[in-house]
Amino acid sequence: MIMNKNIFVACDTTDLKKVQKIIKYTQSKKIKIGYKFGLEFFYSKSGRSFLSKMDKKKIIFLDLKLNDIPNTCASAINSLKDLKNIKYLTAHTNGGFEMLKTIKKSAKKINKKLKILGVTVLTNFSEQSLKKTGHTKSIKNLVIHQAKLAKSAGLDGIVCSAKEATLVKKICKNMEIVTPGIRLLGDNIQDQNKNRVVSPKSAFNNGATAIVIGRSITQGNIKKNIQKLIKSLK
Repeated sequence: MIMNKNIFVACDTTDLKKVQKIIKYTQSKKIKIGYKFGLEFFYSKSGRSFLSKMDKKKIIFLDLKLNDIPNTCASAINSLKDLKNIKYLTAHTNGGFEMLKTIKKSAKKINKKLKILGVTVLTNFSEQSLKKTGHTKSIKNLVIHQAKLAKSAGLDGIVCSAKEATLVKKICKNMEIVTPGIRLLGDNIQDQNKNRVVSPKSAFNNGATAIVIGRSITQGNIKKNIQKLIKSLK
């Protein structure tokens, strides 16, 4: 059933009118759409204010990728308590066990329904670019290591490439697996690593419980792109 698929459209812009247009033209009775907002929109002039007033029926995925000392992260979480309809919030697994555990504990205090997702290796990384950061593990092994860390800290889910989703699902059986780096077939992969980008249907087949799709939907004719997405999932 397509309606059972969790799909988040990435609103990666500082333009409020563009966000309003995305929300308006992605409405569909055939699929369930939520909206992912990252640093770009959240830090914009109208971003946070807009999210605080957003229709409570809309599902928000707040992709802030928290990564700081535990006390600072706890304060950051507390500052989000007015945003009642956030379903997902992200934190970098690189921040370590104590940070992740603190974030999860702090999230419970402001919203018991808020799910914390641990971000693993970003989808723009290749083996070569990852090595330049000082990591000695392969992408696959690092994602596995980070997924285990997130699980041990009590997080609700993992953010990883759909290429690693099958492996992560074996480790994190009862956790959410959210996969970005999604493109409709034939679309330009742009700044993503071509080896870690997949189609929506492949992502779900690989074990994703939710996908994040941006430019394939938001660039060009949004209504037509939504129809292409629906068709691709059948």
